[in-house]
Amino acid sequence: MVVGIGARPGVTADVVLAAVDAVLPAGSRVRALATVDRRAAEPGVRGAAAARGWPLVAFPVEALAAVPVPSVSARVAAALGTPSVAEAAALADGGRLVVPKTVRGPVTVAVASR
Repeated sequence: MVVGIGARPGVTADVVLAAVDAVLPAGSRVRALATVDRRAAEPGVRGAAAARGWPLVAFPVEALAAVPVPSVSARVAAALGTPSVAEAAALADGGRLVVPKTVRGPVTVAVASR
């Protein structure tokens, strides 16, 4: 599974992991945590990946904007230049969406499987 993450600046690793744990199907094997490049620098996002031993994959906005997704956000598009972060990051390497965009406080999570 690839877990796509969108997060507000300043989010903590504990908050990111709580959001992931709330939606990740039981028994899932996570291959990577994926997000937009400007959020990959956030200590909470980096810390969440490190705490679980997951590789952190960062995609440029242009790459995420090119990924077809079922849920788009005009607000995210205006702020970041892509209509999706979590779903697009989860789907960027192919696969199918297992958990659609789910908002948990300051974190948005989506999960894709290959």
